[in-house]
Amino acid sequence: MFAYVVRRVLATIPVMAIVALFVFSLLYIAPGDPAAVIAGDQATPEDVERIRQSLGLDRPYLVRFGSWVFDILRGDLGVSIFTNLPVLTMIQQRVEPTLSLMVVTLILAITIAVPMGVVAAWKVGTWVDNFVMSFAVLSFSVPVFVVGYLLAYIFALELDWLPVQGYTSISQGVGPWLENLILPAIALGSVYIALIARITRASMLEVLQQDYIRTARAKGAGQRSILFLHALKNAAVPIVTVIGIGVALLIGGAVVTESVFAIPGLGRLTVDAILRRDYPVIQGVVLLFSFVYVLVNLVIDLLYTLFDPRIRY
Repeated sequence: MFAYVVRRVLATIPVMAIVALFVFSLLYIAPGDPAAVIAGDQATPEDVERIRQSLGLDRPYLVRFGSWVFDILRGDLGVSIFTNLPVLTMIQQRVEPTLSLMVVTLILAITIAVPMGVVAAWKVGTWVDNFVMSFAVLSFSVPVFVVGYLLAYIFALELDWLPVQGYTSISQGVGPWLENLILPAIALGSVYIALIARITRASMLEVLQQDYIRTARAKGAGQRSILFLHALKNAAVPIVTVIGIGVALLIGGAVVTESVFAIPGLGRLTVDAILRRDYPVIQGVVLLFSFVYVLVNLVIDLLYTLFDPRIRY
C-alpha cells in the first residue's frame, strides 16, 4: 500500500512540471507582443520596454523559466501589472468565495446524484428511471449561465426568496453564507449532477447483474442493504472517477457562475485578468487551478484502494 501511494505521488511531479511549462509559455504563445498589448496604443516605446522588462521578456526563455519556477517554489507568483499587488495576495483575497462555491456544489451534487442513480438502476425501465434520464439529458443540454439566469429570475427577482448576487463570508454566519451560495451551487451543479447520476446508474446496472447480488437476495437481505451496502460499494470506482473528472467542470463552470451571480472569487479574477492582459495573474490562477485538479485526481487514485484493494498491487 505504501509503495502504491509513493508511486502515485511521484507520478504527479512530471505532470505538474508539464503544466508549469505550459502556463509559463502563455506569455510566448499569446498573439502579438504581450508588452505592446498591455501598454496600449498610446504607449511610448519606453513604456513598452519597461513592461517587457517587468515581464522578463528581455531575458532568454530558459533563464526566465528557471527563475519563475524558483520563485514559485518560494511562494512568489509574481506581481500584478495593473494593481501592483502580489499575485498570491490577490488569490488569497478571492479564494474563499470560489472554494465555498465548489465545496457546496460538490456536496449538493453527490448528495442528490448518487441516490438518483441508484434508484434509477433499481427501477430500471419504469417512470422513475425515465425521469432521471430525462433530467440528465436536459441538464446536459442547457448551459450553466442559462440555468443561473433562470434561477436568479425566479427565486431572487420574482419570489424574492434568495439574494440575486453577491457573496457573504462564512465569518458573518452560516445562514447568510448559504443564502448567497444556494442558487450559484444549483446552477453550477446541474451538469455535474446529471453526469454523476448517469454514471451511477450505468455502474449499478452492471453490478446488480452479478451472482453475489442474487446470492444476497436469496439469503433474504433487504433491498436497501443490497443497493447501498453490496452493490454501491462495488460500483464505486467508476462513480469516484467521474466525481474526480467532474472537478474540471466545477473549475470551468465557476468562471461563468461567478460572473452571473457577481461572486468576487477566482473566476471573476481570471476574467478580469484576461481582459486586462494581466499575465502574471493569469499564470498564477491557472497554475493554482491545475494544481488543485492534479491533487484531486491524486486523492481519487488513493480512494480506489478503499473500494478495490486489488488496485494497490
